[in-house]
Amino acid sequence: MLIQYIPFMILVFIALVFVIASLALARFVGTRHPTPKKVEPYESGMVPIGTTKGRFPIRFYLVAILFILFDVEIVFLYPWAVIMMNNAASRIFLFAELAVFIAVLAVGYIYVWRRGALDWE
Repeated sequence: MLIQYIPFMILVFIALVFVIASLALARFVGTRHPTPKKVEPYESGMVPIGTTKGRFPIRFYLVAILFILFDVEIVFLYPWAVIMMNNAASRIFLFAELAVFIAVLAVGYIYVWRRGALDWE
């Protein structure tokens, strides 16, 4: 059974070796001559104005995290649909499972909505 994973493990090993070798080669062979011009942020060819350490309001992070949470949850629907399409015997159970999953998502969404995380004021 584990013999099926050997090609995948070889691929992962080769990828890791390639990444580590590339980083090591760049580190040891690459030249580093930091000048003030090279270390300042690139502003599309214009003179930088202000600092690069600007702060974002916490609302941006909250919306981003909520998007990631709900987006990752939606990704789980695709495998469910594939399993339901191939498994005709237990479609009622799979549909009930999806209904519970969507209900949990809806409860989470309503909770976030009522807490005011989606209000942009």
